[in-house]
Amino acid sequence: MVASRFNAMVTEAMLSGCRDALARHGVPDERVDVAWVPGSFEIPLTARKLAETGRYAAVICLGCVIRGETTHYDHVAGQAAAGVMQAGLATGIPVIFGILTTETVEQALNRAGLKSGNKGADAALAAIEMVNLLARIGG
Repeated sequence: MVASRFNAMVTEAMLSGCRDALARHGVPDERVDVAWVPGSFEIPLTARKLAETGRYAAVICLGCVIRGETTHYDHVAGQAAAGVMQAGLATGIPVIFGILTTETVEQALNRAGLKSGNKGADAALAAIEMVNLLARIGG
């Protein structure tokens, strides 16, 4: 997993949900590595480097970008999404987009387990599904 330290209150909750979902589906915690990065903008490079090692069946990207008063949000959210997609396409390894893009802190917290489920857990399930799918089609 690649997790952003920026908005850590949110990303730590997502990481917990992700670990829990993986464990519930038979992935032992000792098989899970976490690389912490400063913010969501740094996630794609780290995800690609991890995928390129060949040591991981999937890379799960966890971050949180909350809209502020400037256009910074648009740049970070857009480039993080594009970079995560590129990492997966370039390596053939599932690189899962678990980066929240919200209008408010409340929305982010709700999606990190407070009200609307845990998007970290959803990312873990997406990773498992993609690994199994690619194995079935010979990827």
